[in-house]
Amino acid sequence: MTTINTTIDAVTAPDAEARAHDESTTADGRTITAQQLSAGRRAHELDRAHVFHSWQAQGPFDPMTVVAAEGPYIWDGEGRKLLDMSSQLVNANIGHQHPKVVAAIQEQAASLCTIAPQYVNDARSEAARLIAELTPGDLDHVFFTNGGADANEHAIRMARLHTGRTKVLSAYRSYHGGTQLAVNVTGDPRRFANDYSAEGIVHFMPAYQYRSYFGATTEEEETQRALQHLEDMITLEGPSNIAALILETVPGTAGIYAPPAGYLEGVRELTARHGIVFIADEVMAGFGRTGRWFAVDHWDVQPDLLTFAKGVNSGYVPLGGVAISDAIFETFRDRVYPGGLTYSGHPLACAAAVATITAMDEEGMIDNADRLGRDVIGPALEEMAQRHPSIGDVRGMGCFWAIELVKNRATREPLAAYGGSSPEMNRVIAAMKAGGVLPFANFNRIHVVPPLNTPDADVRFGLEVLDDALRIADEYVS
Repeated sequence: MTTINTTIDAVTAPDAEARAHDESTTADGRTITAQQLSAGRRAHELDRAHVFHSWQAQGPFDPMTVVAAEGPYIWDGEGRKLLDMSSQLVNANIGHQHPKVVAAIQEQAASLCTIAPQYVNDARSEAARLIAELTPGDLDHVFFTNGGADANEHAIRMARLHTGRTKVLSAYRSYHGGTQLAVNVTGDPRRFANDYSAEGIVHFMPAYQYRSYFGATTEEEETQRALQHLEDMITLEGPSNIAALILETVPGTAGIYAPPAGYLEGVRELTARHGIVFIADEVMAGFGRTGRWFAVDHWDVQPDLLTFAKGVNSGYVPLGGVAISDAIFETFRDRVYPGGLTYSGHPLACAAAVATITAMDEEGMIDNADRLGRDVIGPALEEMAQRHPSIGDVRGMGCFWAIELVKNRATREPLAAYGGSSPEMNRVIAAMKAGGVLPFANFNRIHVVPPLNTPDADVRFGLEVLDDALRIADEYVS
Protein backbone atom coordinates (compact mmCIF):
# COMPACT_ATOMS: atom_id res chain seq x y z
CA MET A 1 0.00 0.00 0.00
CA THR A 2 1.34 3.43 -0.89
CA THR A 3 1.87 5.87 1.96
CA ILE A 4 -0.38 8.86 1.22
CA ASN A 5 1.03 11.38 3.65
CA THR A 6 4.79 11.19 3.42
CA THR A 7 5.09 13.52 6.42
CA ILE A 8 4.79 10.48 8.65
CA ASP A 9 7.32 8.33 6.82
CA ALA A 10 10.33 7.30 8.88
CA VAL A 11 13.19 9.75 9.21
CA THR A 12 16.25 8.48 7.40
CA ALA A 13 18.93 7.07 9.65
CA PRO A 14 21.11 9.82 11.14
CA ASP A 15 24.81 9.85 10.42
CA ALA A 16 27.40 8.81 12.96
CA GLU A 17 27.99 12.35 14.16
CA ALA A 18 24.30 12.86 14.89
CA ARG A 19 24.15 9.53 16.75
CA ALA A 20 26.95 10.66 19.01
CA HIS A 21 24.87 13.44 20.52
CA ASP A 22 23.09 12.21 23.65
CA GLU A 23 21.54 15.55 24.54
CA SER A 24 19.88 18.44 22.71
CA THR A 25 19.18 21.74 24.45
CA THR A 26 15.71 23.27 24.25
CA ALA A 27 14.85 26.97 24.13
CA ASP A 28 14.45 27.19 27.90
CA GLY A 29 17.61 25.28 28.71
CA ARG A 30 16.10 21.82 29.17
CA THR A 31 17.87 18.91 27.51
CA ILE A 32 16.88 15.69 25.84
CA THR A 33 18.46 13.20 28.20
CA ALA A 34 19.83 9.72 27.68
CA GLN A 35 16.90 8.48 29.79
CA GLN A 36 14.41 10.09 27.39
CA LEU A 37 16.19 8.56 24.42
CA SER A 38 16.14 5.15 26.10
CA ALA A 39 12.42 5.53 26.79
CA GLY A 40 11.92 6.51 23.16
CA ARG A 41 13.66 3.35 21.95
CA ARG A 42 11.45 1.26 24.23
CA ALA A 43 8.37 3.09 22.92
CA HIS A 44 9.42 2.30 19.36
CA GLU A 45 9.78 -1.39 20.18
CA LEU A 46 6.33 -1.50 21.74
CA ASP A 47 4.85 0.46 18.87
CA ARG A 48 6.14 -2.01 16.31
CA ALA A 49 4.86 -4.91 18.42
CA HIS A 50 1.38 -3.60 19.17
CA VAL A 51 0.28 -0.39 17.41
CA PHE A 52 -1.74 -0.53 14.19
CA HIS A 53 -1.09 2.71 12.27
CA SER A 54 -3.50 4.59 10.03
CA TRP A 55 -3.01 4.80 6.24
CA GLN A 56 -0.06 2.38 6.32
CA ALA A 57 1.02 -1.08 5.26
CA GLN A 58 2.06 -2.20 8.72
CA GLY A 59 5.09 -4.34 7.88
CA PRO A 60 7.52 -1.95 6.15
CA PHE A 61 6.46 1.13 8.13
CA ASP A 62 9.22 2.43 10.42
CA PRO A 63 7.76 5.44 12.23
CA MET A 64 9.77 8.24 13.72
CA THR A 65 9.72 8.50 17.51
CA VAL A 66 9.11 11.89 19.11
CA VAL A 67 10.50 12.30 22.62
CA ALA A 68 9.83 16.02 23.18
CA ALA A 69 8.28 19.07 21.57
CA GLU A 70 8.32 22.79 22.26
CA GLY A 71 7.13 25.76 20.23
CA PRO A 72 7.75 25.07 16.53
CA TYR A 73 10.23 22.22 17.23
CA ILE A 74 10.16 18.50 17.97
CA TRP A 75 12.97 16.14 19.03
CA ASP A 76 13.13 12.69 17.49
CA GLY A 77 14.17 9.37 18.97
CA GLU A 78 17.83 10.11 18.20
CA GLY A 79 17.68 13.46 19.98
CA ARG A 80 17.72 15.49 16.76
CA LYS A 81 15.93 18.83 16.79
CA LEU A 82 13.55 19.32 13.83
CA LEU A 83 11.58 22.41 12.86
CA ASP A 84 7.96 21.26 12.56
CA MET A 85 6.98 22.83 9.24
CA SER A 86 4.05 20.41 9.11
CA SER A 87 2.36 21.54 12.35
CA GLN A 88 2.00 17.75 12.67
CA LEU A 89 -1.14 17.23 10.57
CA VAL A 90 -1.65 20.98 10.15
CA ASN A 91 -3.31 21.14 13.54
CA ALA A 92 -0.65 22.43 15.96
CA ASN A 93 -1.56 26.00 15.04
CA ILE A 94 -0.06 27.55 18.16
CA GLY A 95 2.93 25.22 18.28
CA HIS A 96 3.81 22.62 20.88
CA GLN A 97 3.41 22.83 24.65
CA HIS A 98 2.01 26.37 24.74
CA PRO A 99 2.13 27.12 28.48
CA LYS A 100 -1.31 28.74 28.66
CA VAL A 101 -3.02 25.77 27.06
CA VAL A 102 -1.06 23.22 29.08
CA ALA A 103 -2.02 25.11 32.26
CA ALA A 104 -5.68 25.22 31.24
CA ILE A 105 -5.76 21.45 30.71
CA GLN A 106 -4.08 20.88 34.06
CA GLU A 107 -6.51 23.21 35.85
CA GLN A 108 -9.50 21.59 34.21
CA ALA A 109 -8.27 18.11 35.09
CA ALA A 110 -7.95 19.18 38.71
CA SER A 111 -11.58 20.36 38.84
CA LEU A 112 -13.60 18.23 36.39
CA CYS A 113 -11.95 15.67 34.09
CA THR A 114 -15.08 14.38 32.38
CA ILE A 115 -18.84 14.64 32.42
CA ALA A 116 -21.54 13.22 30.15
CA PRO A 117 -22.65 15.53 27.31
CA GLN A 118 -26.24 15.93 28.59
CA TYR A 119 -24.93 17.97 31.51
CA VAL A 120 -23.74 21.57 31.39
CA ASN A 121 -20.08 22.24 32.04
CA ASP A 122 -18.46 25.66 32.04
CA ALA A 123 -15.59 24.76 29.67
CA ARG A 124 -17.98 23.64 26.93
CA SER A 125 -20.28 26.63 27.41
CA GLU A 126 -17.41 29.10 27.17
CA ALA A 127 -15.86 27.33 24.17
CA ALA A 128 -19.21 27.45 22.36
CA ARG A 129 -19.57 31.16 23.12
CA LEU A 130 -16.12 31.99 21.79
CA ILE A 131 -16.60 29.94 18.62
CA ALA A 132 -20.03 31.48 17.96
CA GLU A 133 -18.51 34.95 18.28
CA LEU A 134 -15.88 34.11 15.65
CA THR A 135 -17.99 32.32 13.04
CA PRO A 136 -19.67 34.48 10.36
CA GLY A 137 -23.34 35.48 10.36
CA ASP A 138 -25.79 33.54 12.47
CA LEU A 139 -23.72 30.39 12.99
CA ASP A 140 -24.43 30.78 16.68
CA HIS A 141 -25.00 27.17 17.78
CA VAL A 142 -22.24 24.61 18.22
CA PHE A 143 -22.44 20.81 18.25
CA PHE A 144 -19.16 19.38 19.54
CA THR A 145 -17.58 16.21 18.15
CA ASN A 146 -14.30 14.39 18.67
CA GLY A 147 -12.72 15.50 15.39
CA GLY A 148 -13.19 16.61 11.81
CA ALA A 149 -14.50 13.39 10.28
CA ASP A 150 -17.40 13.06 12.68
CA ALA A 151 -18.05 16.80 12.41
CA ASN A 152 -18.59 16.33 8.67
CA GLU A 153 -20.69 13.22 9.23
CA HIS A 154 -22.98 15.09 11.61
CA ALA A 155 -23.20 18.15 9.36
CA ILE A 156 -24.41 15.92 6.53
CA ARG A 157 -26.88 14.20 8.84
CA MET A 158 -28.25 17.58 9.90
CA ALA A 159 -28.56 18.70 6.29
CA ARG A 160 -30.41 15.54 5.27
CA LEU A 161 -32.86 15.81 8.15
CA HIS A 162 -33.32 19.54 7.58
CA THR A 163 -34.08 19.20 3.87
CA GLY A 164 -35.64 15.74 3.73
CA ARG A 165 -33.27 14.98 0.83
CA THR A 166 -30.49 12.41 0.51
CA LYS A 167 -27.80 13.21 -2.07
CA VAL A 168 -24.64 15.08 -1.18
CA LEU A 169 -22.35 16.88 -3.64
CA SER A 170 -18.62 16.90 -2.95
CA ALA A 171 -15.59 17.90 -4.99
CA TYR A 172 -12.88 15.64 -6.30
CA ARG A 173 -9.43 16.49 -4.89
CA SER A 174 -10.85 16.89 -1.39
CA TYR A 175 -10.52 15.23 1.99
CA HIS A 176 -13.29 15.14 4.59
CA GLY A 177 -12.27 12.35 6.98
CA GLY A 178 -11.67 8.64 7.41
CA THR A 179 -14.98 7.37 8.81
CA GLN A 180 -17.35 5.55 6.46
CA LEU A 181 -19.49 8.46 5.25
CA ALA A 182 -16.67 11.01 5.47
CA VAL A 183 -14.26 8.90 3.43
CA ASN A 184 -16.92 8.39 0.75
CA VAL A 185 -17.48 12.15 0.67
CA THR A 186 -13.71 12.51 0.24
CA GLY A 187 -12.54 13.08 -3.32
CA ASP A 188 -8.98 11.76 -3.24
CA PRO A 189 -7.50 8.24 -3.56
CA ARG A 190 -7.95 7.44 0.12
CA ARG A 191 -11.60 6.87 -0.78
CA PHE A 192 -10.95 4.16 -3.34
CA ALA A 193 -10.56 1.12 -1.07
CA ASN A 194 -13.59 2.13 1.01
CA ASP A 195 -15.94 3.33 -1.75
CA TYR A 196 -19.05 1.16 -1.93
CA SER A 197 -21.15 3.64 -3.95
CA ALA A 198 -23.89 3.40 -1.36
CA GLU A 199 -23.61 6.62 0.60
CA GLY A 200 -25.53 8.96 -1.72
CA ILE A 201 -22.44 10.94 -2.68
CA VAL A 202 -21.98 12.59 -6.09
CA HIS A 203 -18.58 14.08 -6.89
CA PHE A 204 -17.97 17.10 -9.13
CA MET A 205 -14.85 18.66 -10.60
CA PRO A 206 -13.33 21.42 -8.46
CA ALA A 207 -12.12 24.84 -9.50
CA TYR A 208 -8.38 24.14 -9.64
CA GLN A 209 -6.73 26.54 -12.04
CA TYR A 210 -3.23 25.00 -12.22
CA ARG A 211 -4.61 21.69 -13.48
CA SER A 212 -7.90 22.95 -14.87
CA TYR A 213 -10.48 20.30 -15.72
CA PHE A 214 -12.23 22.81 -17.96
CA GLY A 215 -9.43 23.92 -20.26
CA ALA A 216 -9.39 27.33 -18.62
CA THR A 217 -6.46 29.62 -19.29
CA THR A 218 -7.45 32.48 -16.97
CA GLU A 219 -8.88 32.79 -13.47
CA GLU A 220 -12.07 34.26 -14.89
CA GLU A 221 -12.51 31.31 -17.26
CA GLU A 222 -11.89 28.81 -14.46
CA THR A 223 -14.54 30.40 -12.27
CA GLN A 224 -17.13 30.64 -15.00
CA ARG A 225 -16.58 27.11 -16.34
CA ALA A 226 -16.36 25.47 -12.92
CA LEU A 227 -19.61 27.11 -11.83
CA GLN A 228 -21.31 26.10 -15.07
CA HIS A 229 -20.15 22.52 -14.51
CA LEU A 230 -21.52 22.59 -10.96
CA GLU A 231 -24.85 24.02 -12.10
CA ASP A 232 -25.09 21.30 -14.76
CA MET A 233 -24.38 18.65 -12.11
CA ILE A 234 -27.14 20.02 -9.90
CA THR A 235 -29.57 20.02 -12.82
CA LEU A 236 -28.65 16.50 -13.92
CA GLU A 237 -28.79 15.04 -10.40
CA GLY A 238 -32.07 16.80 -9.61
CA PRO A 239 -32.00 19.79 -7.23
CA SER A 240 -34.89 18.39 -5.20
CA ASN A 241 -32.78 15.30 -4.43
CA ILE A 242 -29.72 17.14 -3.12
CA ALA A 243 -29.49 17.76 0.60
CA ALA A 244 -26.06 19.36 0.82
CA LEU A 245 -22.93 20.49 -0.93
CA ILE A 246 -19.78 20.13 1.15
CA LEU A 247 -16.64 22.00 0.15
CA GLU A 248 -13.30 22.64 1.79
CA THR A 249 -13.03 26.42 1.63
CA VAL A 250 -9.33 26.00 0.88
CA PRO A 251 -8.53 22.30 0.38
CA GLY A 252 -5.74 21.12 2.65
CA THR A 253 -4.11 17.75 1.97
CA ALA A 254 -5.63 17.89 -1.51
CA GLY A 255 -3.32 20.74 -2.46
CA ILE A 256 -4.00 24.10 -0.75
CA TYR A 257 -5.62 25.55 -3.84
CA ALA A 258 -7.75 28.57 -2.94
CA PRO A 259 -10.92 29.14 -4.97
CA PRO A 260 -10.53 31.55 -7.90
CA ALA A 261 -12.20 34.95 -7.60
CA GLY A 262 -15.97 34.67 -7.61
CA TYR A 263 -16.14 30.90 -7.30
CA LEU A 264 -17.10 30.58 -3.63
CA GLU A 265 -19.71 33.32 -4.00
CA GLY A 266 -21.11 31.45 -7.00
CA VAL A 267 -21.32 28.20 -5.03
CA ARG A 268 -23.19 30.01 -2.27
CA GLU A 269 -25.65 31.48 -4.80
CA LEU A 270 -26.29 28.12 -6.49
CA THR A 271 -26.91 26.29 -3.23
CA ALA A 272 -29.20 29.03 -1.89
CA ARG A 273 -31.18 29.10 -5.13
CA HIS A 274 -31.90 25.38 -4.97
CA GLY A 275 -32.39 25.03 -1.22
CA ILE A 276 -29.19 22.99 -0.85
CA VAL A 277 -27.39 23.22 2.49
CA PHE A 278 -23.89 24.63 1.98
CA ILE A 279 -21.37 23.00 4.35
CA ALA A 280 -17.99 24.73 4.59
CA ASP A 281 -15.35 22.27 5.75
CA GLU A 282 -12.88 24.39 7.74
CA VAL A 283 -11.32 21.51 9.63
CA MET A 284 -7.84 22.39 8.36
CA ALA A 285 -8.30 25.93 7.03
CA GLY A 286 -10.05 27.29 10.12
CA PHE A 287 -8.76 28.97 13.26
CA GLY A 288 -6.17 31.23 11.74
CA ARG A 289 -4.43 28.96 9.28
CA THR A 290 -5.16 31.24 6.27
CA GLY A 291 -4.59 34.49 8.15
CA ARG A 292 -8.27 34.88 9.10
CA TRP A 293 -10.20 33.15 11.85
CA PHE A 294 -11.97 31.19 9.10
CA ALA A 295 -11.08 30.93 5.44
CA VAL A 296 -14.62 31.90 4.37
CA ASP A 297 -13.88 35.34 5.84
CA HIS A 298 -11.58 36.06 2.87
CA TRP A 299 -14.61 35.94 0.56
CA ASP A 300 -17.31 37.20 2.95
CA VAL A 301 -19.38 34.05 2.39
CA GLN A 302 -21.64 32.56 5.05
CA PRO A 303 -22.35 28.83 4.84
CA ASP A 304 -25.33 27.11 6.45
CA LEU A 305 -23.04 24.80 8.42
CA LEU A 306 -19.34 25.14 9.17
CA THR A 307 -17.24 22.21 10.40
CA PHE A 308 -14.05 22.62 12.41
CA ALA A 309 -11.47 20.66 14.41
CA LYS A 310 -7.64 20.66 14.47
CA GLY A 311 -6.75 24.32 15.14
CA VAL A 312 -9.64 24.95 17.55
CA ASN A 313 -7.35 23.79 20.35
CA SER A 314 -4.16 23.16 18.37
CA GLY A 315 -4.80 19.43 18.59
CA TYR A 316 -3.85 19.25 22.26
CA VAL A 317 -6.99 17.21 23.08
CA PRO A 318 -9.26 15.73 20.35
CA LEU A 319 -12.10 18.13 19.50
CA GLY A 320 -14.20 19.07 16.49
CA GLY A 321 -17.61 20.49 15.87
CA VAL A 322 -20.34 21.90 13.68
CA ALA A 323 -21.34 25.57 13.79
CA ILE A 324 -25.05 25.71 12.94
CA SER A 325 -27.16 28.48 11.40
CA ASP A 326 -30.40 29.64 13.01
CA ALA A 327 -32.51 28.09 10.24
CA ILE A 328 -31.07 24.62 10.74
CA PHE A 329 -31.13 24.99 14.51
CA GLU A 330 -34.86 25.69 14.32
CA THR A 331 -35.41 22.33 12.60
CA PHE A 332 -34.33 20.67 15.81
CA ARG A 333 -35.87 23.06 18.35
CA ASP A 334 -38.79 20.71 18.94
CA ARG A 335 -37.55 17.70 16.99
CA VAL A 336 -35.04 15.30 18.48
CA TYR A 337 -31.69 15.33 16.74
CA PRO A 338 -30.83 11.63 16.33
CA GLY A 339 -27.12 11.77 17.02
CA GLY A 340 -24.56 12.26 19.73
CA LEU A 341 -21.20 11.25 21.18
CA THR A 342 -20.13 10.17 24.65
CA TYR A 343 -17.34 12.74 24.60
CA SER A 344 -19.20 15.62 22.94
CA GLY A 345 -17.89 18.81 24.50
CA HIS A 346 -15.37 16.99 26.69
CA PRO A 347 -14.22 19.35 29.47
CA LEU A 348 -10.49 18.85 28.88
CA ALA A 349 -10.85 19.42 25.13
CA CYS A 350 -13.05 22.49 25.58
CA ALA A 351 -10.79 24.00 28.23
CA ALA A 352 -7.94 23.61 25.74
CA ALA A 353 -10.09 25.33 23.09
CA VAL A 354 -10.86 28.28 25.35
CA ALA A 355 -7.18 28.71 26.20
CA THR A 356 -6.11 28.32 22.57
CA ILE A 357 -8.59 30.83 21.18
CA THR A 358 -7.73 33.28 23.96
CA ALA A 359 -3.98 32.92 23.39
CA MET A 360 -4.39 33.31 19.62
CA ASP A 361 -6.33 36.51 20.17
CA GLU A 362 -4.14 38.02 22.90
CA GLU A 363 -0.89 37.17 21.12
CA GLY A 364 -2.03 38.36 17.68
CA MET A 365 -1.48 35.02 15.97
CA ILE A 366 -4.10 35.54 13.26
CA ASP A 367 -2.51 38.77 12.07
CA ASN A 368 0.92 37.18 12.41
CA ALA A 369 -0.11 34.28 10.16
CA ASP A 370 -1.35 36.77 7.57
CA ARG A 371 1.91 38.72 7.78
CA LEU A 372 4.08 35.60 7.57
CA GLY A 373 2.30 34.54 4.41
CA ARG A 374 2.39 37.96 2.81
CA ASP A 375 5.89 39.09 3.81
CA VAL A 376 7.95 35.95 4.43
CA ILE A 377 6.60 32.66 3.04
CA GLY A 378 4.94 33.85 -0.16
CA PRO A 379 7.81 36.03 -1.40
CA ALA A 380 10.39 33.35 -0.58
CA LEU A 381 8.49 30.62 -2.45
CA GLU A 382 7.89 32.89 -5.44
CA GLU A 383 11.60 33.69 -5.54
CA MET A 384 12.46 29.98 -5.37
CA ALA A 385 10.15 29.34 -8.31
CA GLN A 386 12.31 31.70 -10.38
CA ARG A 387 15.40 29.58 -9.67
CA HIS A 388 14.06 26.04 -9.44
CA PRO A 389 12.58 24.63 -12.65
CA SER A 390 11.07 21.78 -10.61
CA ILE A 391 8.50 24.18 -9.11
CA GLY A 392 5.42 24.13 -11.30
CA ASP A 393 3.14 26.20 -9.09
CA VAL A 394 3.22 28.21 -5.86
CA ARG A 395 -0.01 29.02 -4.03
CA GLY A 396 -1.30 29.80 -0.57
CA MET A 397 -2.15 32.36 2.08
CA GLY A 398 -1.32 32.89 5.73
CA CYS A 399 0.61 29.89 7.03
CA PHE A 400 -1.00 27.62 4.43
CA TRP A 401 1.14 27.19 1.29
CA ALA A 402 2.01 24.50 -1.24
CA ILE A 403 4.46 24.07 -4.08
CA GLU A 404 3.82 21.54 -6.85
CA LEU A 405 6.94 19.79 -8.05
CA VAL A 406 7.07 18.77 -11.69
CA LYS A 407 9.46 17.13 -14.14
CA ASN A 408 8.46 19.49 -16.91
CA ARG A 409 6.79 22.87 -16.53
CA ALA A 410 5.30 22.78 -20.00
CA THR A 411 3.62 19.38 -19.63
CA ARG A 412 3.19 19.73 -15.82
CA GLU A 413 4.21 16.11 -15.37
CA PRO A 414 4.26 15.67 -11.57
CA LEU A 415 7.33 14.53 -9.67
CA ALA A 416 5.10 11.86 -8.09
CA ALA A 417 1.95 10.43 -9.60
CA TYR A 418 -1.48 11.38 -8.27
CA GLY A 419 -2.24 9.02 -5.40
CA GLY A 420 1.33 8.01 -4.61
CA SER A 421 4.90 8.98 -3.91
CA SER A 422 8.12 8.42 -5.85
CA PRO A 423 11.84 7.88 -5.22
CA GLU A 424 12.39 11.45 -6.42
CA MET A 425 10.00 12.91 -3.85
CA ASN A 426 11.41 10.67 -1.13
CA ARG A 427 14.88 12.07 -1.81
CA VAL A 428 13.61 15.64 -1.44
CA ILE A 429 11.81 14.81 1.81
CA ALA A 430 14.84 12.99 3.22
CA ALA A 431 17.05 16.00 2.41
CA MET A 432 14.71 18.30 4.32
CA LYS A 433 14.76 16.03 7.36
CA ALA A 434 18.53 15.74 7.17
CA GLY A 435 18.62 19.55 7.14
CA GLY A 436 16.61 19.77 10.35
CA VAL A 437 13.07 20.27 9.04
CA LEU A 438 10.03 18.01 9.39
CA PRO A 439 8.02 18.65 6.20
CA PHE A 440 4.45 17.96 5.14
CA ALA A 441 4.40 16.26 1.76
CA ASN A 442 1.60 14.73 -0.29
CA PHE A 443 1.95 13.23 -3.77
CA ASN A 444 4.10 15.74 -5.74
CA ARG A 445 3.70 18.63 -3.30
CA ILE A 446 5.55 20.11 -0.37
CA HIS A 447 3.26 22.06 1.95
CA VAL A 448 4.67 24.93 4.00
CA VAL A 449 2.43 24.99 7.06
CA PRO A 450 4.32 26.06 10.20
CA PRO A 451 2.61 27.02 13.48
CA LEU A 452 1.11 30.50 13.26
CA ASN A 453 3.42 31.89 15.95
CA THR A 454 6.69 30.54 14.52
CA PRO A 455 9.38 33.24 14.75
CA ASP A 456 10.42 34.76 11.43
CA ALA A 457 13.98 33.47 11.78
CA ASP A 458 12.76 29.90 12.18
CA VAL A 459 10.42 30.17 9.19
CA ARG A 460 13.29 31.50 7.10
CA PHE A 461 15.48 28.62 8.28
CA GLY A 462 12.84 26.15 7.16
CA LEU A 463 12.55 27.85 3.79
CA GLU A 464 16.32 27.78 3.34
CA VAL A 465 16.33 24.02 3.97
CA LEU A 466 13.53 23.60 1.44
CA ASP A 467 15.43 25.75 -1.06
CA ASP A 468 18.50 23.55 -0.71
CA ALA A 469 16.48 20.31 -1.00
CA LEU A 470 14.86 21.50 -4.22
CA ARG A 471 18.21 21.13 -5.98
CA ILE A 472 17.49 17.40 -5.85
CA ALA A 473 14.09 17.90 -7.51
CA ASP A 474 15.76 19.98 -10.22
CA GLU A 475 17.89 16.99 -11.19
CA TYR A 476 14.78 15.28 -12.62
CA VAL A 477 13.57 18.18 -14.75
CA SER A 478 13.59 17.53 -18.48
